[in-house]
Amino acid sequence: MQASADSTKMECLWSNWKGQAIDLLYWRDIKQTGIMFGSVLLLLFSLTQFSVVSVIAYLALAALSATISFRIYKSVLQAVQKTDEGHPFKSYLEMEMSLSQEQIQKYTDCLQSYVNSTVKELRRLFLVQDLVDSLKFAVLMWLLTYVGALFNGLTLLIMAVVSMFTLPVVYDKYQAQIDQYLGLMRTHINTVVAKIQAKIPGAKRKAE
Repeated sequence: MQASADSTKMECLWSNWKGQAIDLLYWRDIKQTGIMFGSVLLLLFSLTQFSVVSVIAYLALAALSATISFRIYKSVLQAVQKTDEGHPFKSYLEMEMSLSQEQIQKYTDCLQSYVNSTVKELRRLFLVQDLVDSLKFAVLMWLLTYVGALFNGLTLLIMAVVSMFTLPVVYDKYQAQIDQYLGLMRTHINTVVAKIQAKIPGAKRKAE
């Protein structure tokens, strides 16, 4: 019963997180998505000009400057108006920020599940359980060598973030046309793979 309850909680947690991510990527709350998109891009572009340590230090200094200035301003305002409102960040200081043991266990279990599935998939590809899949993986790695020669990791990360916040909206708007072209590409690729599979000994998949 406990395992079933934990599984239900994990599914609920994943469902909530997935729903929030979809709302964010589809710009359903323009203000929230804009802030997130702009902040991530600003951070990544900052990393192209400065080291990680410098960016973290500058962000910390900016946040401290804002909070210290606001703290002093409120203190002066309270002294002038002779009020006793207390610390301006009192509600945030009293807010519970620690993760419970149960929450940590949930995130750990989720991470463990992803790591295990990734390790199994890599083992399957590198040990050639399915020759066609391993060949596809080899072609992908070969293409990535050219991508790596043209772009560094940070540039690829910036492109990935921009794609995450633009492609879902574009797909949602032009879904019919995109699905049509993707279907044609998938058919062509499957045809080529089937021809290669038929010519390579041992590459033919077992009948399911």
